[in-house]
Amino acid sequence: MRAIFLILFGLASLAELSAHLFNWPDVRLVTKPSLLLLLTAWYITTARQSNQSLSTMLLAALIFSWGGDVLLMGAGDLYFMLGLGSFLLAHVFYIFTFRQFRNEDETNALQGLQRIRFAFPIVLFGAGLVIILYPNLGGLTVPVLIYAGVLTVMVLNALFRFGRTNSPSFAYGFGGAILFMISDSVLAINKFLEPIEGAGIWIMLTYIAAQFFIVKGLLKHE
Repeated sequence: MRAIFLILFGLASLAELSAHLFNWPDVRLVTKPSLLLLLTAWYITTARQSNQSLSTMLLAALIFSWGGDVLLMGAGDLYFMLGLGSFLLAHVFYIFTFRQFRNEDETNALQGLQRIRFAFPIVLFGAGLVIILYPNLGGLTVPVLIYAGVLTVMVLNALFRFGRTNSPSFAYGFGGAILFMISDSVLAINKFLEPIEGAGIWIMLTYIAAQFFIVKGLLKHE
């Protein structure tokens, strides 16, 4: 059953990207809301077949991500704010999820200056993007600043799983978190700074890969 949901997720992803490429807005009314539903179904069936306990934190993150997908399909600042809020909650739950999917043994974890050295580029990227966008944020300044801060913390929590899980789980999870940050950054630049050619494709490509990699990484945790 999990293979069926994974295939359907892949087909929905291809259809979503094709809809952006060929400008099929009606197709996106079906494909975009289906993405996270199919990914969630794949997670549930895979976890059960692997005799893993379902994570309520991860399920909450996926549900709020789905809510953000649906809300951002609406036009205007109100829908953008609601979508932003839904994804903000998704990132909060991802923070708790990454903390949940790590081992207590910190022997091989990043320590002291290592943590600072590896965290610095992530914090610098998040802060730098906010500084660039700040003059154009207008009435959305505070919500965007809060969102950027929570997003950065989410990526850092993915980073700090290093040495506290197996290598595949860390690589997929951290890679997914980075792709999530890239996706949101492209969306923000396209909305607040200047239009990016093919922005929709790049936003969704990195977003779809991000969500899939995070879920796959967490499923690989031992």
